[in-house]
Amino acid sequence: MEKIKQNTLHGEVAERIRDMIAQGTLAPGSRVPEKQLCEQFGVSRTPLREALKVLAYEGFVELLPNRGARVAKLTRAALKNTFEVMQNLEALAGELAGERITEQELTNIEALHYQMLAHYKNGNMQEYLLANQQIHEAIVIASQNDVLIDVYKNLNHRVRRVRFTAELTNDYWSIAVAEHEAMIDALRARDGNALSSILRQHLKNKVEFSALEEMAE
Repeated sequence: MEKIKQNTLHGEVAERIRDMIAQGTLAPGSRVPEKQLCEQFGVSRTPLREALKVLAYEGFVELLPNRGARVAKLTRAALKNTFEVMQNLEALAGELAGERITEQELTNIEALHYQMLAHYKNGNMQEYLLANQQIHEAIVIASQNDVLIDVYKNLNHRVRRVRFTAELTNDYWSIAVAEHEAMIDALRARDGNALSSILRQHLKNKVEFSALEEMAE
């Protein structure tokens, strides 16, 4: 792994640790290996510990008095509460994206959608989930609201390791694909209200019908 340049300091350290948590490299409840990460990133303890303070504030880790930090566990209650907020964030993003999306952004989302459909037809769930993730993030970015984007990014980091890695039941998978088709139709029509409603229901279904909650503590 490429070492971090000193001038980026704790911000990039925090970003890399977020990714390691989201990808499951650092498991829920595990201790954060400070010495190992310092060597891996090529930084001193100071920016690493500053990064851990940021991550503790964001809810990714828990600071242990005189004992470093550990990765916070994602409980079923926390997952449910987070998704309730994300439903409203994505609904608002959809409403704004319907009004503000550019032609280039629409073209890019359509391309991701076709890739996702191909992975669905081939039964490639991991690649499907990756394209799915990119579509949701692209719609939020198309809202052109920087505050919304920042809040969404933080919450999405917290649940990404379950949201985009959970196994989907066959019944839910087909429902999710149909909902994505409806999202694309709403974007093409520049119908923000319709897209908002679809996204809200889509995330509600994600919690109710997929295996998401089984992956939380």
